[in-house]
Amino acid sequence: MRIDNMLALVKDTARDVPGVYRMTSAEGEVIYVGKSKALRTRLLSYFRAQYPRDKGARILREAATLEWEPLPSEFAALLRELRLIKQLRPRYNVAMKRDARYHAFVRVSRPPAPRFQVVRGAGTDETGTYYGPFRGAIQLEEALRELNDALGLRDCALATPMFFADQPDLIDLPSRTPGCIRHEIGRCLGPCIGAVREQEYDDAFRAARGFLEGAHDAPVALLRSRMEASSEALDFERAAQFRDKIQRLEALREQFARLRFALESLSFAYTVPGVNGDDRVYVVRRGCVRLEAPAPRTAAERRAIDARIVEELEAGSRGPRTVPGHEVDEVILVAGWFRKFPKEMDRTVALAPAHASRSA
Repeated sequence: MRIDNMLALVKDTARDVPGVYRMTSAEGEVIYVGKSKALRTRLLSYFRAQYPRDKGARILREAATLEWEPLPSEFAALLRELRLIKQLRPRYNVAMKRDARYHAFVRVSRPPAPRFQVVRGAGTDETGTYYGPFRGAIQLEEALRELNDALGLRDCALATPMFFADQPDLIDLPSRTPGCIRHEIGRCLGPCIGAVREQEYDDAFRAARGFLEGAHDAPVALLRSRMEASSEALDFERAAQFRDKIQRLEALREQFARLRFALESLSFAYTVPGVNGDDRVYVVRRGCVRLEAPAPRTAAERRAIDARIVEELEAGSRGPRTVPGHEVDEVILVAGWFRKFPKEMDRTVALAPAHASRSA
């Protein structure tokens, strides 16, 4: 009877327009959030599930209520779905699974002895710091390994205890068994075995971040000096190894240069036609929607949007080159949208002072 009542409600009142929907259990828990560009068709599909083990059938069996919210466009529905999933964390949802397979990020771990980690998304870590998005996780991991080797940064598990040479308790403790193979072969500073002072490791890590952000070429210069020394010593095989490392690091630097351009290219005013003339304008800065408003129809509304664009330009000029963890999923969504529909870029106007008056 409960499922029959939900089916009748959908048939009687749902329309084939973009929107989001959610299913809630009898205890009031939102168990699933979804979106569709044709709500009625999508909702009816749940009632046609043929097998009890189908995900749709399982969700429907647990749902006590079914609600939906019409929205003006598919883009609006995507954005609303993402934000509801992040807010409600429904147990049947796997947030951003569709587009995360196309993107990789470099996560900066927390002290002590921070390290870089290649990840597919932020997951539940919304307070971390990320570089991205990139294409090609395997190539990214290989390039970061070269950077770690060049500056002696660790790549061990995040849970590995760190013991710095300047820790007071090292004075009274017996010497630890060397357990860092990379340190033994000269590729890690050894922050886990008391082989380096904390400040020295942090300096090396800052040098790596400066390289990734394009501030300097210290790691490349270091490898180049080693290559030249090996060549002068007639150790051409080792010199060739350093040459290959330099090439991979330079490729990584180019990737990060493209990243900085790509993130800034995802800064614009984006006007989206809506159902029944409900057009919307989205102010996007560095891949995140900072403002959504009805498309301006009067001079006063246009001036209000332009003022917000100026605010975003000023905020963007002060912003870091990294992506905060809580914005990663939205960056993936926006990048994925324009990857899937590249012609939508024709509806955008770059966030630049000269263009602000033409924002919509």
